[in-house]
Amino acid sequence: MKFSLRGDKARTATAKDDARRTVAVTELEPNEATRVGVYVFALVMFVVGFGVVLAATWAWLSAATVAAAVLAGLLCAACIRIAPQWERVAVLRFGRFHRVAGPGLYVLAPFVEYAAIHIDHRIMTSAFSAEAALTADLVPVDVDAILFWVVWDAQKACLEVENYPKAVLWSAQTAMRDAIGQVNLADLSLRRKQIDRELQEVMSAKCEQWGITVMSVEIRDIMVPQELQNALSKEAQAERERNARTILAEVEKDISEMFVEAADVYDKNPKALKLRAMNLAYEGAKDGKGVLLAPSSLADGFDVGKLLGED
Repeated sequence: MKFSLRGDKARTATAKDDARRTVAVTELEPNEATRVGVYVFALVMFVVGFGVVLAATWAWLSAATVAAAVLAGLLCAACIRIAPQWERVAVLRFGRFHRVAGPGLYVLAPFVEYAAIHIDHRIMTSAFSAEAALTADLVPVDVDAILFWVVWDAQKACLEVENYPKAVLWSAQTAMRDAIGQVNLADLSLRRKQIDRELQEVMSAKCEQWGITVMSVEIRDIMVPQELQNALSKEAQAERERNARTILAEVEKDISEMFVEAADVYDKNPKALKLRAMNLAYEGAKDGKGVLLAPSSLADGFDVGKLLGED
């Protein structure tokens, strides 16, 4: 029964984390640039082509002329296109790569050329995770990270890899697992920046052949199993207690050495002992809240002249 409850709690926590991530992504979506202008331009081209043919054949209006007007509109929408400033289009002719079109207006030869892929040349951000990745000391950890990358060669991204966003993410996840497997759990958090740099170098070397540059990799969160967190907490507490006891023992040793030195001084000079006794008496009576009972030997010590050896 206990295992079931723990599983339910874990699933609930996971669902909450997924919900928070979904909300975060939803909040960012309205800031993305829109491609509505591209679709509006295609619609306008369709209307223009349809209108020109229909107006030219209005005197012989029939189902055939309407069909011809529709076909003309579709050809205009398919052949005359625009690409946003941040977009490049890989154009194939008879199945072979021909050119990279865009940004702005570009024309495709009907039935000969077609747009194979639209590639965004802006900096892309992709979140990925390495679940149950084993450290060098065989501790499973979940790591969340974010990847910043950009496509600089549309031709390579189109021809060298089938699905370049998925390839980048899978490569990032594999590189993350390899990097985590080379460090111990204790060093994982301390070497986070170093791991980020190593991942960036590894990913850049791998993705360069795809026309992609990895700008940076940033680890966002490192999650350790709850049972191990408790064990690490107890270990840290024990370490701090050991350090405190060691420091206290060293202080006691220093104090005892000072007491021994003071005893040697008092033994060699009885007057110093009397002065110390007078100081203790003063410290005890200076607040005036009590009565100080001093032995005769201590009272004799208050005779300064006698203490100093004067007649």
